[in-house]
Amino acid sequence: MPDATDADGLTVGQVSARLGVTVRALHHWDEIGLARPSLRTAAGYRLYTADDLERLHRIAVYREIGLGLDRIQAVLDDSTVDVLSALRAQRAQVDERIARLKQLGAGLDRMIDAHERGLLLTVEQQAAIFGPQWNPDWPAKARQHYGDTTQWRQYAERSAARGPEEWQAVADAVAGLDRDLADAMDAGVTPGSPEANQLVERHRSVFASFFPLTREMQVCLGRMYEADPGFAAHYDGVRAGLTTWFRQIIDASARAHGIDPDTATWQ
Repeated sequence: MPDATDADGLTVGQVSARLGVTVRALHHWDEIGLARPSLRTAAGYRLYTADDLERLHRIAVYREIGLGLDRIQAVLDDSTVDVLSALRAQRAQVDERIARLKQLGAGLDRMIDAHERGLLLTVEQQAAIFGPQWNPDWPAKARQHYGDTTQWRQYAERSAARGPEEWQAVADAVAGLDRDLADAMDAGVTPGSPEANQLVERHRSVFASFFPLTREMQVCLGRMYEADPGFAAHYDGVRAGLTTWFRQIIDASARAHGIDPDTATWQ
């Protein structure tokens, strides 16, 4: 390697700053013979010439489009390599990556919308799925109250993955549970019985469509169903007295699992 003055070339640090390539990468490329500086100063410092810099530019471009170092060396130094075919193959891989990133971006957009809106359904779709009693303002109100909770985040993640058909299945499951709760109460099913406990477990399973529900959280929901006029009107609208009976079977099931309903907390 010929000796030179600093004026004859660029130092490793200068090349790093000019190309946006780390000094460590330049040293590595030098070690493997991919891009060696052509000059060295009397003090032993490596210097890159204009030709070296041109080679480094090409390496940086090839790295940016995803070529591996071995492939880059072959493209630059092996006369038998079909450079055009190599670049076309890399272009195809880039197109595939772009398509995947677009899909990822669309998924992120849905997730953002779900966190902000709760339901990714039009007002017309909500009415068709949840019935005329549904208020499209409810999701926004729920976000105001619960938007900073773990449960809202879990609900948003599930909502982002659902379209109208999936929400229809959830609505059907909820409606079916309501009917079976009413039928069980009419049939005289008592709190704590196997039939009642099975319905309580089914409620937890159906509610998992929104977010995971522990037994203690379920007790808190039962209390809210009975205390909140809107929920009480819904269940008592299905069958008179259903709200209180539903709370009672939840409490009885909780006791069977060692939970005191009077001290249960949202956890």
